[in-house]
Amino acid sequence: MDRPLPDAVRQRVVEAAAEVLGALPADAVPARLRPFARFERRKRRKLGGSAIAAVLDADADFRGRVAEALRGAQPELVAAVEAGERPPAADPVQVAMLAYLLRPADWTEAVDAVHAELAASRDESRERAAARELQALRDELAAARAERAAESERLRADLRAAKTENADLRRRLHETRLRLKSEQARAETLAAEAGAERATARDAATSADKELRRMRVRTERAEAAVEAARRAAREGRNADDVRLRVLLDALVDAAQGLRRELALPTMIERPADAVRGLDPGPPTPASLPGRALADDDPQLLDRLLALPRVHLVVDGYNVTKTGYGGLPLADQRARLLSGLGGLAAQTRAEVTCVFDGADLDAPVPISAPRGVRVKFSPPGTTADELIGELVRAEPPGRAVVVVSADREVADAARRAGARPAPSRLLLHRLGRA
Repeated sequence: MDRPLPDAVRQRVVEAAAEVLGALPADAVPARLRPFARFERRKRRKLGGSAIAAVLDADADFRGRVAEALRGAQPELVAAVEAGERPPAADPVQVAMLAYLLRPADWTEAVDAVHAELAASRDESRERAAARELQALRDELAAARAERAAESERLRADLRAAKTENADLRRRLHETRLRLKSEQARAETLAAEAGAERATARDAATSADKELRRMRVRTERAEAAVEAARRAAREGRNADDVRLRVLLDALVDAAQGLRRELALPTMIERPADAVRGLDPGPPTPASLPGRALADDDPQLLDRLLALPRVHLVVDGYNVTKTGYGGLPLADQRARLLSGLGGLAAQTRAEVTCVFDGADLDAPVPISAPRGVRVKFSPPGTTADELIGELVRAEPPGRAVVVVSADREVADAARRAGARPAPSRLLLHRLGRA
């Protein structure tokens, strides 16, 4: 046979041989197929198919054993094939397999006929498959055309709707542009009006502000004038009375020595109260009095303080810097005022302590002891000048003692009729107290 067996016939022959191979005795199995004889039938067919086909083609004895096994299973079909007949209802593949195994005189024609039939069958199957595929393609094409027609119609409808919507949008856009132009023109008009009103308001506010400043200046000047007039009237009305009252009290105390027994009422004002100066602010914890420093007993100051209704004027920072200048100013003031408070309680003298306040931005917080008047010189005035004003405010004949180590202050006090005393005397007296 020139051409190989058809695949279907070859598979059928191998299956039949693999079935028979497992049933043959070991000595009847061809040597080439013995390794596969122990396998299971499907495994023999799968692994030993090529070897089985080769042995069947070359080994007539093995081929005859396989044919004999089939003879027992299909005797009528085997007899027909051996006789060169082909039953019409028989499977052509089975007929070709038996012809290959039995090898009658026309077995090759039988195999070729089966080969032709199988080829025709394959061609027919391919034609039917191609026809089915062609019909499917035609159906798919018709469906695609129908879908395309529907899609085209839908797109046309969408296009018509889009055109309608576009026309509507164009109309609305045109109307919006017209309204926008109108609003812009109105906004520009309003902005111009607002600018003019703002300019007018700014001018009015500027004028009002200038007028307000002028009125404030006039008011401040008027208030200052009123206050000056009040102060001048008060000072003019009370200065003479106060001087006469103090002088009278001094004369009565000097003549009778009975100030305590007479229990004269306390005066509302004294001459030193009328002198302009800065009063201290409320006390803070940092301005509490400190302790006194012990020193010698000054006899001169005791005799001066024994004079009737004597007024003791103290140059504050001059005394503190002489006695304890290493302390902070607040501690210096507290220490001096504490000692002066005790001195005023012992001697019943009027005590005024003057500090330099020319450089102060705000009142100094101080708690003055009972019986001690504290004055700070106002801006532009020194403590020396304020002490001179205090001395000159006293009536002639009243005893005034000025305590300062400054020679200019002592000379000025002496020229004004006061008795100067060195700062060291007061420090010694305060130390003894």
